[in-house]
Amino acid sequence: MATKAYILIKVKAGRTKDVLQVLTRLTGVEQAHSCFGRPDIILFISVTDERALSDVVITKIHQVEGVEETDTHIVADS
Repeated sequence: MATKAYILIKVKAGRTKDVLQVLTRLTGVEQAHSCFGRPDIILFISVTDERALSDVVITKIHQVEGVEETDTHIVADS
């Protein structure tokens, strides 16, 4: 069963559009939306398991220039 999560992302001022373009190309990303207020971006992702989720957040999302902070919420049921 896949692990699904919402990832709330805080981005440096003026970088939201650039960051969003990079994030939408990541494997497993099903939806990515910029928002007014906080967070700057809400991402919905589906990956094979929690280890894969951790890998995407730590080695992919956190490495995107402009990303300042993430807050990950794993879906309890689907």
